[in-house]
Amino acid sequence: MYEAIVFLPLLGAVIAGAIALVGARNRYPGASPSSSDGDHAAVATPDEHAFVTPMPETVPTGTDHPHPEGAEHFAPAAGTQAAELLTTALLGISWVLSCIAFVDVGLGGHDVRVTVFNFITSGKLNVDWALRVDPLTAVMLVVVTTISALVHLYSIGYMAEDPHKPRFFSYLSFFTFAMLLLVTADNLAQLYVGWEGVGLASYLLIGFWYHRPEANAAAIKAFLVNRVGDFGFALGIFAVFFLTGSINFDTIFAQAPALAGKSFHYLGMDVDALTVACLLLFMGAMGKSAQFLLHTWLPDAMEGPTPVSALIHAATMVTAGVFMVARLSPLFELAPVASAFVTFIGATTAMFAATVALVQNDIKRIIAYSTCSQLGYMFVAMGVGAYSVGMFHLFTHAFFKALLFLCSGSVIIAMHHEQDIRRMGGLWRKLPFTYATMLAGTLALTGFPLTAGYFSKDAVIEAAFVSHSSMATYGYAMVLGAAALTAFYSWRLIFKTFHGTPHDRAHYEAARETPMTMLVPLGVLAIGSLVAGYLALGVFTGHGAGEFFRQSLKVAAGNTVLEDMEHLSFAILLTPTVMMIVGFLVAWLFYVGWPSLPAAYARDQALLYRFLLNKWYFDEIYDFLFVHPAMWLGRLLWKGGDGFIIDGFGPDGVSARVLDVTRNVVRLQTGYVYHYAFAMLIGAATFLTWFMFSGAH
Repeated sequence: MYEAIVFLPLLGAVIAGAIALVGARNRYPGASPSSSDGDHAAVATPDEHAFVTPMPETVPTGTDHPHPEGAEHFAPAAGTQAAELLTTALLGISWVLSCIAFVDVGLGGHDVRVTVFNFITSGKLNVDWALRVDPLTAVMLVVVTTISALVHLYSIGYMAEDPHKPRFFSYLSFFTFAMLLLVTADNLAQLYVGWEGVGLASYLLIGFWYHRPEANAAAIKAFLVNRVGDFGFALGIFAVFFLTGSINFDTIFAQAPALAGKSFHYLGMDVDALTVACLLLFMGAMGKSAQFLLHTWLPDAMEGPTPVSALIHAATMVTAGVFMVARLSPLFELAPVASAFVTFIGATTAMFAATVALVQNDIKRIIAYSTCSQLGYMFVAMGVGAYSVGMFHLFTHAFFKALLFLCSGSVIIAMHHEQDIRRMGGLWRKLPFTYATMLAGTLALTGFPLTAGYFSKDAVIEAAFVSHSSMATYGYAMVLGAAALTAFYSWRLIFKTFHGTPHDRAHYEAARETPMTMLVPLGVLAIGSLVAGYLALGVFTGHGAGEFFRQSLKVAAGNTVLEDMEHLSFAILLTPTVMMIVGFLVAWLFYVGWPSLPAAYARDQALLYRFLLNKWYFDEIYDFLFVHPAMWLGRLLWKGGDGFIIDGFGPDGVSARVLDVTRNVVRLQTGYVYHYAFAMLIGAATFLTWFMFSGAH
């Protein structure tokens, strides 16, 4: 059963990929599949300026529309329907088996380890490819397969006009397989394979419409930024192996207590070995989960189709870092400096991303920065030692964030692929079901009482308040402030999209609800966004968390965060809700009560507005510090090294001169006797002259 959970999505990916290859060859006989896709892509170029209008704020340059009006449409490849139905059905089976595994392992009280084959044998290193299914894994299996199955179903309707659906569904299923591989890993090598697998899948999916320069750039950016984090992650794995002589989790965790206090000498300093290992491992999480400084790839990932955004942001790639820290909790608990750094980065990310989301206008980018902020919440919980609380927010966040992305996809389709919220308005009349479900997701995200986000996000804030970590106070202040900002930008999105007067009358009049294949996932996720928190509260918090997670999450003996959370005063418990109400009221004031206020405030605070609109200028800073120097160095090596030195002294230098000489020597061979006689005469005269002068001397 457990092997089927992991490998059924891979089977779907292989079959859908085969259908994509066969379909491409049939459409273009004699051409390679890659060239066939490129030929079509060259025809179906999106209108990059579809919604560029003279507005005071920067208008996003991307679009979620692969085939604009007037572009030539190709018929879907044969077997397209089979590919989408098969991959969706296999994900459905994997979801059913994951639910069974959750009951069997999570609630049944026993862990499962299934050895598939021997993976690595090299000297002392002996690693099996094994599936580790404990309560922590069981939670992730349910989250990943639930969201992925719904995204597959949603994509049937969303990608209906795309002729390359088999390739898209193949990528989706491969993405899911890589994530399942990651969460079932029994050792760091196996986890790293899944880690890189989701990175590859994200590159393929973000750049799915690769005929668009923006999509290509976003895919490359995601790939490169994650390589920075993954380099640190690899070094962390090497450090763990150096310290323990193993990369198997059971062996590492058994030896972890003996590593506390050990240090090594580096650059004249004694450095705590476990702290360095944990910081390097967390560097990988910073890249994969888009934390502060390595976050820049996440908003640009919106260039991919909307279902991709939902899958990446809700259940797969970005949650991999949170899962990794939870899995390695026995190490982080013994490295308080590393845990404090995790708290600092998470809290900074939560506030930073929330401030940027305040002024964005692309509907998907607002939700993307919201994801970045909520991931910061999860890392704050991990950093203060409330690992189950962090997993709680990961669990609930998957429902309402996937819901918000898929709802935004329905809005984009209904508005003829418009993504600028300033050109929307009044859509609640045209899209009542989408409006209702997006309202449910917004209530959960902002922490409205009794919704899923209310239980999990408030728990993160409470954990930061009671923790005695050195960075707990900073973490508490940042996540509490971010709660108010979250409510503001979330309701700003709702008010500008669904309320007020329509700004694009033509698209507004043509707006209709999307097909049932897209609406059913919205309904399911809306229910989860409302009730998942209440149903899972006893599993992730309080004494029930220890009973459920057992040894899959380990905390130090003095870690009493969960117990202390049960003794908070009513005033502290009410504070997050008050911040949520404040954010809602300010948003209502700005966008319903006095709609002229935002523009006036933007004019009065132009520097601050531009600072936030340009995302704290991180892209510009990185361009100046890294991109431009790298390109300058590349040009230097190209023009100076390769062109001037290698080519100059090589094919354009010595060899070219040899050819010049031989060409001139050949010209001496004229075939005329008098030319040769003249040459002989000059030679004889030269010889006699030399003989005479040398003899005289």
